[in-house]
Amino acid sequence: MSTFANVPEQAEAKRLLSAALEEGPAHAYLFHGPAGVGKRAAAYAFAGELLGERDRVERGAHPDLYVLEPLGDQIRIDAIRELRRDLHMRPFEADRRVYLVFGANQMNDEAADALLKDLEEPPPYAVIVLVADDVGPMPQTILSRCQPVPFRRLSEKAVREAVAARAPGLSPNEEAALARVAGGRLDRVDRLLDPKAAGRRTQLLELARAVYRDPAFVPADAAKTVVDGAGERGAEARAALEQSLEGQELPDREVDQRLRRAARGAEREELLLALEELAAWYRDLIAVAVGAERTAIHVDHLDQLREDATPERSASAERAAELVRQTWRELQELQLQAPLAFEALFVQLRRAFAGALVTA
Repeated sequence: MSTFANVPEQAEAKRLLSAALEEGPAHAYLFHGPAGVGKRAAAYAFAGELLGERDRVERGAHPDLYVLEPLGDQIRIDAIRELRRDLHMRPFEADRRVYLVFGANQMNDEAADALLKDLEEPPPYAVIVLVADDVGPMPQTILSRCQPVPFRRLSEKAVREAVAARAPGLSPNEEAALARVAGGRLDRVDRLLDPKAAGRRTQLLELARAVYRDPAFVPADAAKTVVDGAGERGAEARAALEQSLEGQELPDREVDQRLRRAARGAEREELLLALEELAAWYRDLIAVAVGAERTAIHVDHLDQLREDATPERSASAERAAELVRQTWRELQELQLQAPLAFEALFVQLRRAFAGALVTA
């Protein structure tokens, strides 16, 4: 089996990593790109080849593998200090030691400064792999000392194949819609296929339509529906992690931090995904109105889109999509209160469609 067989696409990343295995690795790498596109799988596969025992590495059981992940919402200096102490221990079994730092973009300034010292002069037997969804927050001094390995969003074809493999009973339109909503990310596929997630998606699309179809639409109620759905998703993520941690001897403080981080991360991702889908719905209204149905994301709701895509709404939909994208950017970059942000958004959306509102 090929080293990176379980990583779909990513031709450039595979080429760079295969060359590193053939010619000898550099001391530090930065795997960067969107979440859910194969960075984690590639990091473990790369480490498995470097240490010569893929099975033990994938199980996290190799003594020369060190894995660091954020606790809470950051990687703090204490965690980096522990890594640095380990870094100066010689290999136990293999010829080298491999360090995988997931969520590297979540290092705070102190942690980044501490790691920088060992990126400048690492032990000759160490290979450090930083894995980041976003390099924006990372200091240039860190970036300049790592060999970049870029990862891209996956093609619709790759995601659709994953959807078909995991849910063989779906219709072609349902497969296409889920693949497009996933936005090139496999981590979203399982969530979209989950019955509870499917229910939240149906509810969200009903709200997207209610903005311009329901005279009794209440922005505060719509915002509460979206935020409550994100909270439900957070509780699901917390429960799943809690179950996976059973039997592990971890300090209570660490368990609590992991659970809170999982819940917060899942809630935030659900809110961002909701915004992406809202923007896609209003974009689809425009596409259907101008006869470009083939480009629509919600191909499983074409009948509703055809019914809704009037010329009057088309102009309003363009403004609506931009309002949603602006909220997405603000939620991504700023510490917004989600209930207030979504209520304000739904008020603005209602105004955008004011001239095209259907009366009962």
